[in-house]
Amino acid sequence: MKYMQDQTKKQLMRRLKIIEGQVRGLHEMIEKETYCIDVITQTSATKQALCNVEDLLLENHLGTCLLRQIESGNTKKAKDEILKVYKLKRK
Repeated sequence: MKYMQDQTKKQLMRRLKIIEGQVRGLHEMIEKETYCIDVITQTSATKQALCNVEDLLLENHLGTCLLRQIESGNTKKAKDEILKVYKLKRK
């Protein structure tokens, strides 16, 4: 079963490559003992980028997997997954 639309997969892969570059940049910043505030600014941007990946994954899940579960009558599993994601996002 396919869980992800092709366009969504492409977007996620692109975003993850960008995040990889950001993390490599952080590594270099630490090695060079870059000014702390500049490093923190970059870590903040990296965290936001990961949040955007999560948001896209959640949007995909709601529009594909969860929808299929509801349509097939598996509403308890769908509800449990929504609550699980909700609790994870609150942390």
